[in-house]
Amino acid sequence: MDHTAHHAGSAHDHAAHEGHTEHGRGGHAPGGTSWSMAAKATLHCLTGCAIGEILGMVIGTALMWGNVPTMILAIALAFVFGYSFTLFAVRRAGLDLKTAIKVALAADTVSIAVMELVDNGIIALVPGAMDAHLSDGLFWGALLGGLVIAFLLTTPVNKWMIGRGKGHAVVHAYH
Repeated sequence: MDHTAHHAGSAHDHAAHEGHTEHGRGGHAPGGTSWSMAAKATLHCLTGCAIGEILGMVIGTALMWGNVPTMILAIALAFVFGYSFTLFAVRRAGLDLKTAIKVALAADTVSIAVMELVDNGIIALVPGAMDAHLSDGLFWGALLGGLVIAFLLTTPVNKWMIGRGKGHAVVHAYH
């Protein structure tokens, strides 16, 4: 299959959305949504979440904030970065800002929420992870381990949503 026509955007656009046209128009497979498509949508979401979370943790730690304000900042930035990847992609596709925001919210809200709930839940449950410093392996192990588990649990959610024309399927009407 040739994705070069779909490759008009940046390398990030291609990597994040490459699999969404695997099964014809609108990104829907005749018999359902492929796991590859769901994994690529989840990876797209995970990238924004990871950037936002790590940045939030670094900022909160550098400002010597407590666990709760640091986690709130990290979650807020995860949503901001998660939405921004989709927002910039659909703006580049020609959508006005208001429509692009609606598409980003529709495409990513559930995915980011599930990812953040799982990831932060794991960080909260790992003994000592909440009090670990940026220089501690426990901090990075809990954070990265939580993101991996969040990816594994969010991928089926995205598969289900894309198969029903929701989530990242909304983005592909504009590609």
